[in-house]
Amino acid sequence: MPLDVSQTGPHRGRLSAQDARRRLEHARSSRAAQIQALLEGGQSADGHLMSAQAEAGRRVLEEIEAAFARLDDGSYGTCLSCSAVVPAERLEILPYTRYCVACQNRLAT
Repeated sequence: MPLDVSQTGPHRGRLSAQDARRRLEHARSSRAAQIQALLEGGQSADGHLMSAQAEAGRRVLEEIEAAFARLDDGSYGTCLSCSAVVPAERLEILPYTRYCVACQNRLAT
């Protein structure tokens, strides 16, 4: 059962579609600004590290865009591994997450 993001008002334990979209937009603009700053930094002794950081930022941007698609198709807030509802607290911190904490921990090991 996906997280109910169709509501516009605050509901205990739920993230409204408006809040989810706002958090995703903020994450996207922040990440884009970080990438731009890295690219404008030019080449230096740490050029390889800056390039790796920019690439990691691009991957997060892809995750954010995928979260927008899940928001649009109604699957936002549902763990892609176990289909459990992802807690609103997790989505507030990491709005583009695909997984609940338990599944994320399993995937990381």
